[in-house]
Amino acid sequence: MEPLSSDEIERYKRHILLPEIGGTGQQKLKAARVLVIGAGGLGAPVLLYLAAAGVGTIGLVDDDRVSLSNLQRQVIHDSGTLNELKTQSAADAIAALNPHVRVIRFEERFDEAFAANHLGRFDLLIDGSDNFDTRYAAADAAEAAKVPLVTGAVGRFDGTLTVLKPYESGADGTPNPTYRDLFPVRPPEGLLPNCAETGVVGALTGVIGTLMAMEVIKVITGVGEPLVGRLLLYNALSARFDTIHYAKRKKTSAA
Repeated sequence: MEPLSSDEIERYKRHILLPEIGGTGQQKLKAARVLVIGAGGLGAPVLLYLAAAGVGTIGLVDDDRVSLSNLQRQVIHDSGTLNELKTQSAADAIAALNPHVRVIRFEERFDEAFAANHLGRFDLLIDGSDNFDTRYAAADAAEAAKVPLVTGAVGRFDGTLTVLKPYESGADGTPNPTYRDLFPVRPPEGLLPNCAETGVVGALTGVIGTLMAMEVIKVITGVGEPLVGRLLLYNALSARFDTIHYAKRKKTSAA
């Protein structure tokens, strides 16, 4: 692994002091190449905390521009970046925060074709999208490419996140579940309204996005127990966290 410069050692000193991470873990973060879907409410804290943590290469997929209504929650952007491409605004913010991080911008939508062309360049996928089409596409692509997926979702006052590694097995030898084991059927179009229709508390996206960044750091450094086979739920109104365990579904034989 590439050694850390004196500037990096000073910058990441609080990480390096942790025995669980240390210099080796920080070098893993520097060598990591992660792809983030969306520079919105979830993507903003993910991008900022991964950049601050020293993740060496961050790919960013988003074809949208910054609007005034974004600024209530998408904290990587500001009033001076209105109408800019979100990828450009986010890349500039990351460069200002940590010049050691390389950002690769993709001004397009994540779909099956995009994954086929680009996902192989990265070793971890983070889904901060706001629609089920992208979530299923991300899950299927990550499973096929055998890269970990950290995925989160928010709505109004509630948020969820999980980590998917379906190409591996648990400690007991049982195959890890897939996204489709958790959500077997895609909801019909229009059944679940999005944040633009129902609203969302800005700080909620910060809570879930920061938890997503923590899971990414755990996966990269190998510390702790990532949320594989567990769905973390957060209710902001009651300040309550709950965890639901889910497993690979058994295939049913045809009659």
